[in-house]
Amino acid sequence: MSRRVLLHAPTAAALDRARANLRNLRRADPAAEVRILANAEGASAALSRPDADTDRHLVLCQNSLASRGLAAPAGTATVPAVVLALAELQEQGWIYVRA
Repeated sequence: MSRRVLLHAPTAAALDRARANLRNLRRADPAAEVRILANAEGASAALSRPDADTDRHLVLCQNSLASRGLAAPAGTATVPAVVLALAELQEQGWIYVRA
């Protein structure tokens, strides 16, 4: 079974760390499944500073986007609430890391 890791990015700085963590983890374990779940300031930062290398692993919080008057670009994964997604994915065996 491959490792499944959730990188939580609720701030702009956490998003930067999550992107670096993703790159490092994929180098060390290419089979790992990794998702960056960004909410609050992290969701805003993801839109203002896209990263072609890591954004395919990005999941944005619809609540955070709506509260800031933002929308996810077409093709960007979203969930209604990152907090709920984090809980559900951990129940499925994903490992939580606060970036």
